[in-house]
Amino acid sequence: MNTIEDNDEKFMRAALDEARKAAARDEVPIGAVIVCKGQIIARAHNLTETLTDPTAHAEMQAITSATSYLGGKYLTECTLYVTVEPCLMCAGAIGWSQMKRVVYGAADDKRGYHTFCPNPFHKKTEVTAGVLADECGSLVTDFFRAKR
Repeated sequence: MNTIEDNDEKFMRAALDEARKAAARDEVPIGAVIVCKGQIIARAHNLTETLTDPTAHAEMQAITSATSYLGGKYLTECTLYVTVEPCLMCAGAIGWSQMKRVVYGAADDKRGYHTFCPNPFHKKTEVTAGVLADECGSLVTDFFRAKR
């Protein structure tokens, strides 16, 4: 029997796969997947360098893909899995999409939404933090360590 925790780890691993794709493109290694009714309906990773677009964060790319797939702007039955805590821009988009649930790995004490706003999401959105946090965080830490 799968528990919520098992599923959270399974889908976070899919988001980690996306983060590794970002790293391979020399993008900040953040990945995201959106799950609806137990199926991944969107996969994305950071593309800010590739697209020369500061809004091309993994979450934004995933939301665009998921809404296109579902044919509507609301993601009320969906869960976003993202390797790093969303920034305020992404948190706003998550809120507007009315995402049912947000699951993230590593906290971001510099740019994460909680630094600026404790709850930017829709009032019904559930948040789970810290899923595979060490693995998610080390991807980003190692990426920036190699840059310096």
